[in-house]
Amino acid sequence: MKKPFNKKKPNTPNTNKRQTEQGNDPLFIRWRFYLILGFVFVAFAILIVRAAYIQVIEPDNLIHQSDLRTVRSKTIHSERGIISDRNGEALAVSVPVDAVWADPATIIKKGSLQEKNRWYALADVLNLDRQGLIKRIESHKNRRFIYLQRQVNSAMANYIRELKLPGVGLKSESRRYYPAGEVSAHVVGVTGIDGHGLEGIERSYDKWLTGEAGKQIIRKDRYGNVVENISLDKSQAGKPLQLTIDQRLQAIAFRAVKQAMADYRATSASAVMIDVKTGNVLAMVNAPSYNPNNRSDYQNFKMRNRVVTDAFEPGSTVKPFVVLASLENGTADEHTIIDVGNGSMRIGGARVRDSDPIKGGKASLQMILKKSSNVGVSKLSLRMPIEALLGMYRSVGLGETSGLNLPGESTGIFPSRQRWSDFERATIAFGYGLSITPIQLAHAYATLGNMGKYQPLHLIESQSNRNLEHQVADPHYVREVLNMLETVTQPGGTAVKAAVPGYRIAAKTGTSRKAAAGGYSDEYFAYTAGVAPVSNPRLSLVVMVNEPQGDSYYGGAVAGPVFGKIMKGALQILNIAPDENKFKKDKND
Repeated sequence: MKKPFNKKKPNTPNTNKRQTEQGNDPLFIRWRFYLILGFVFVAFAILIVRAAYIQVIEPDNLIHQSDLRTVRSKTIHSERGIISDRNGEALAVSVPVDAVWADPATIIKKGSLQEKNRWYALADVLNLDRQGLIKRIESHKNRRFIYLQRQVNSAMANYIRELKLPGVGLKSESRRYYPAGEVSAHVVGVTGIDGHGLEGIERSYDKWLTGEAGKQIIRKDRYGNVVENISLDKSQAGKPLQLTIDQRLQAIAFRAVKQAMADYRATSASAVMIDVKTGNVLAMVNAPSYNPNNRSDYQNFKMRNRVVTDAFEPGSTVKPFVVLASLENGTADEHTIIDVGNGSMRIGGARVRDSDPIKGGKASLQMILKKSSNVGVSKLSLRMPIEALLGMYRSVGLGETSGLNLPGESTGIFPSRQRWSDFERATIAFGYGLSITPIQLAHAYATLGNMGKYQPLHLIESQSNRNLEHQVADPHYVREVLNMLETVTQPGGTAVKAAVPGYRIAAKTGTSRKAAAGGYSDEYFAYTAGVAPVSNPRLSLVVMVNEPQGDSYYGGAVAGPVFGKIMKGALQILNIAPDENKFKKDKND
């Protein structure tokens, strides 16, 4: 019988001993452990040093990067100052409106252009082409901000809000509104779409009217929500500006020149009125004019303020200053008689003529002005040094800037030469050879009405400066000239149509041909200038009609009636007492 086979049991103790002796090698290597641990500590140290460097030593860069993504600066626009007339009536005010903007990137991302009906509704309310609006969004798909429409009214803004188009928003802004419309457009001017002045007072005093804009700095999160108000600099509203303009007189003058332009099919017509005692400009109008509330009406020929920009040869309107200069110079007096012959005088190779020869060939200074004798003033000019006549012209404001600080003002052409021919000395006495603006002529007559005292002109109520006024002519001689000018508006004079019932009016008409290349054209300027009332002058007025058409083109026939209409309304509105009865009583005495 065989013995069962017995397996030999493994020697367990010996095997465990070997594994104990050799088992640590594949499971744990000390040097490798310490090497890895060293790398971890080095990396950790580098991170700590880097974090300390960024957070402590140089934190500005991260702050700057964070601010670029979260901080926004918002400009707070200041309200533009009100412009008013001398009586406080508003001529320019600011009204709140909205600007419509779009974020094309957001619109494309959200696919809101698929909602065609709502986009078409937006285009319709903004009066834009439907397809054109959509193409504009698609063509700027990477931009985050574009304007769709500026200065929309509140009704349109509310409608756009109701559309709730993603990526379309409204931004508050202001728009300038002009209650007087075209009546005072040339004086007040207009502002551009950004709210800064482009013309007139709006441009000249833009900084004063604008004020200072404020600024608000905020922090937004990724969704556009405000999470922090960092700082706020409040805006300073623009300062108000009160003009010397009287809107009532402005309206009367504008209606008169507009009607004259239509009646005589003229290219343009202008009028300017000055308070002779203060130098305040009470009215300044032009036709054609424009509506400052309608940007489609902005055209250069309409927007030009011709009272200060257009220069012309003044013609016979300067003759009173020739007479005044001869009285001042001592080459004539109130009893002087000038031989005007048959109304024609040869000077060198040229001839000076009167349009209405004086009967008898003899004329006093009064008759020379009443009949507007070119021969008479030519002889007066030739009697005195040319410097005396030019000095008188310049002393009353001809050839000088008005000081009104209006854009585009012209000084005209004032002659200055070493040698003068007799014919040049004659023609400059009846208004040829120099050019002036209507405001200069009105200023000259205001000086005459102020008894020879030069008063600087003002358009801003607070700018009166009495220190610059000075006497330029003897008041006695000025009174004589005014009395002579009064006869011009009486029967037989050239300015009969400029007369105002109940008032003594001193006026002078003028007609000059327009200069053209190589000589003069067949077009004319017609004007009337004067002061009222003669007993105590208060107002100076100049009316100019440019290129009247038809057979009637003389200053007395064209500009005279306009002068009378404006002066009559102004005297009544300003409650200036009539002086005709007193004048008649003095005459009878």
